[in-house]
Amino acid sequence: MTDHATEPGGDHHGVDPDAFRATLSRLAGGVVLVTAHDPEEGPRGEDIGMTATAFVSVSLDPPLVMVSVRADSRMDELLSRQPLWAVSVLAESQRHVAGRFAMRGRVSDRLLFEDVAYHRGEATDAPLLGGALAVLECRTEQSVPAGDHRLVIGRVLTTATPSAEGRPLLYFRGRYRYLS
Repeated sequence: MTDHATEPGGDHHGVDPDAFRATLSRLAGGVVLVTAHDPEEGPRGEDIGMTATAFVSVSLDPPLVMVSVRADSRMDELLSRQPLWAVSVLAESQRHVAGRFAMRGRVSDRLLFEDVAYHRGEATDAPLLGGALAVLECRTEQSVPAGDHRLVIGRVLTTATPSAEGRPLLYFRGRYRYLS
């Protein structure tokens, strides 16, 4: 076993950041698109979205989920003032959507949604992707700062499984993968 610890008291509290990233890349994660509608942006508002792999179920009673959002990102800023958001669980055929919404230095979110099939959630007004394996609409219950991210815990308001027979898109060792 390779040990990638740094000296205690170092900048990274004993763990080399590259080793940490490499280690956690061995944990396969489902890929989701987190979306929200910003009613204050422009005359009709603006939709925003971000790809996430740090998304988990937290509680059945009440129904809670959690997503990790990069601090100071557009999504973080919006969710700090607007509590409604949605999650679309991506199918393996939606790899292009995952890549598009994960880009750094990307074009405006308005352009990213232009040719993506979606409908608006009734509870959140957020985009819900067509072809997603499952969709959830959420309202933020709690937001917890966590290093360079924020953990957003949401109460699930609605759920649906529009494409329940498809296969999930996964992220493993720095690449999108498919179940075989």
